[in-house]
Amino acid sequence: MSESNAERFLSARSRSVDASGIRKVFDLGVKLKDPINLSIGQPDFDVPESVKQAAIRAIADGKNGYTVTQGIAPFRDRIVAQIKAETGQELPVLITSGVSGGILLALMALLDPGDQVVMSDPYFVIYKYAVRMVGGEPVYVDTYPDFRFDPARFEAAITPKTKILVIATPSNPTGVVMSDEELRAAADLAERHNLILLIDEIYNQLCYDGPCPGGTRYAPQRTLLLRGFGKSYGMTGWRLGCAAGPKWLIEEMTKLQQYTFVCAPSMVQWAGLAALDADISGHVNDYRRKRDLAVSLLEKDFELARPGGGFYIFPRIPQRFENDFAFVEQAIANNVLIIPGSVFSEQKTHFRLSYATTDEKIRQGCEILCRIARG
Repeated sequence: MSESNAERFLSARSRSVDASGIRKVFDLGVKLKDPINLSIGQPDFDVPESVKQAAIRAIADGKNGYTVTQGIAPFRDRIVAQIKAETGQELPVLITSGVSGGILLALMALLDPGDQVVMSDPYFVIYKYAVRMVGGEPVYVDTYPDFRFDPARFEAAITPKTKILVIATPSNPTGVVMSDEELRAAADLAERHNLILLIDEIYNQLCYDGPCPGGTRYAPQRTLLLRGFGKSYGMTGWRLGCAAGPKWLIEEMTKLQQYTFVCAPSMVQWAGLAALDADISGHVNDYRRKRDLAVSLLEKDFELARPGGGFYIFPRIPQRFENDFAFVEQAIANNVLIIPGSVFSEQKTHFRLSYATTDEKIRQGCEILCRIARG
């Protein structure tokens, strides 16, 4: 079948998704023999040994079949108790195949064609395309240059078609952590405009300037909280997350999971239960130090917002470059892999750098980027 004829078969849903930005970077990077890779969106530490052993035991004990769709009871009970301890709210929980799986289930449950989802710009790339895939319309709120939550800007984007307000803390790609005041303002907008507040907290344990404010405390009956295990425990390939929120929404997402993901992987759920007892404070301290190192190296030559969590920085490109791709191409020509900001944004003015790597690679990569910036 010819490429042109394939258009007859591809759905509008599939054609609405553009992967060209990241693909172009990887196509350029594949020519490099030993790149300084500052593009990776996953931890550079391994899964805790106790978590590995829990998965191995589950497999050896024959826990290899389907679980109930909502997830094994001991795991859900622990998460329910954890959220109650944080927020005072006892909410039902669904175990999902990663936070991405939870996002897709939520959007499938809530959106009809033409419904709008308000989100910050920059945004994690799945928000934009998952909304489109289910027939919704993403609406972007410009948060440049500091990437803070400005209630007035977000309220101006809300229309009668708006159904969901998406926030992420800490954010990918900016690393910005929302303040308690900003979370309260977001919940207030959701209450006043009759919206669902979807909070993506996959990086909630990777915060470096104090605990991440979050959870469902301000609007529990209209907040969907999504958390994951991949980033905090090095389990990105294990695909494990959870959703907590109003009973009616969790029940609807559970119904849809039955006919899509079926359940999260069984042995991974038992490993997730063990992960709740794992100590990752050493990794948090390491990333705080890596954050400080990368910021100290970059801030002399780049305009940037100091990240409070995750493992990304989102600096502005030097003004002499036409766009983000021009700067990224120059970086790749100098053996440094970074991601163009327009992968995560409607603007072409920034780039994303990941400091989830060795101190040596951070120093080498940042020094090269600063040399390029200085011309």
